[in-house]
Amino acid sequence: MADVELGFSLRGQVAVVTGAAGLLGREHCLALASAGATVVATDVDVAGCERVVADLRAETDVPAHAVAADLTVPESVLSLRDRVLALGGAVDVLVNNAAINDKFDDGQAAAQSRFEVYALERFRRSLDVNVTGVFLASQILGAEMAKRGAGSIINIASTYGMVGPDQRIYRRPDGTQAFWKSAAYPASKGAILAFTRFLATYWADRGVRVNSLSPGGVAQPSQEPYFVEQYAARTPLARMAEPRELRGAVVFLASAASSYVTGSNLVVDGGWTAW
Repeated sequence: MADVELGFSLRGQVAVVTGAAGLLGREHCLALASAGATVVATDVDVAGCERVVADLRAETDVPAHAVAADLTVPESVLSLRDRVLALGGAVDVLVNNAAINDKFDDGQAAAQSRFEVYALERFRRSLDVNVTGVFLASQILGAEMAKRGAGSIINIASTYGMVGPDQRIYRRPDGTQAFWKSAAYPASKGAILAFTRFLATYWADRGVRVNSLSPGGVAQPSQEPYFVEQYAARTPLARMAEPRELRGAVVFLASAASSYVTGSNLVVDGGWTAW
């Protein structure tokens, strides 16, 4: 049992989580801190990061820090790297979680999200954050891992990077479409899966493991009941994931428990992609 526990321990390691102020970002931070890691929570939302860090300090006994960064700006990521090294001396784990998921104007979601009229600016912005942000964070922070000859990078992808969206689950009971899942999110998450495989093979001889984690739908208070019901009906486990149910997967990929795992995509989707 001691060996199993040791394999999952992150005690003495420094973990950086991007997009930390979001729903899943907070969960990733808590998972890593609970496993013993010193967590650096980063986001463009400074106040949100500080709230996450306050929660971590209240719930765990390990250090936690909030650092603001815009992952689409190289100078900002370089500054983040310098702050992380000053705070913890190393980068052992990087969770690339930051991403944009479409939000539309009130009452205009169906019209604005249709592929035929979907705004180019939205598409470019999604790729910039969801793909370029992962590229820059991995290039700048991952390089520190490569120098040391050790590290784990976890890229948060999605089942929508693997299969096409089922547009029917976004349809209201009266038959009208609430909105259409746009091309930007699936395209960007598909790119993350390919980037993960590239980086895993590129840095394999430098001791840096690179994997992706693809969650399915996660329950949130703001979701409409009809959507939750339709999602559940489409899922073998007949429900959405609770945010906490991704914690184990994150700790597994971050820790020595997955020491022979790289270039893989760990799917946590209740069976969504199984049929």
